[in-house]
Amino acid sequence: HDAVALIEGGAHVPELLVDVGDADPFLEGQLKPGLLRDACAKAGIGLTLNLRPGYDHSYYFISSFMALHLEWHAARLGQAPRG
Repeated sequence: HDAVALIEGGAHVPELLVDVGDADPFLEGQLKPGLLRDACAKAGIGLTLNLRPGYDHSYYFISSFMALHLEWHAARLGQAPRG
């Protein structure tokens, strides 16, 4: 579901982490990160929006930042990172 629609409908989380590639062919036509940034600001939701230079919508993009996202979520769930 569209995160912007959820936020505008009253869904609330303390913060979000989003990574998108600046070479993603879906960036402005479908992903529209600016709308998410605006919705989060209006709803008081913290947003870390990373626009990654040179990345598109490929598996390589996803795999490049997966560990970062797992660590981010683990920290917020109170889990220690595995060594």
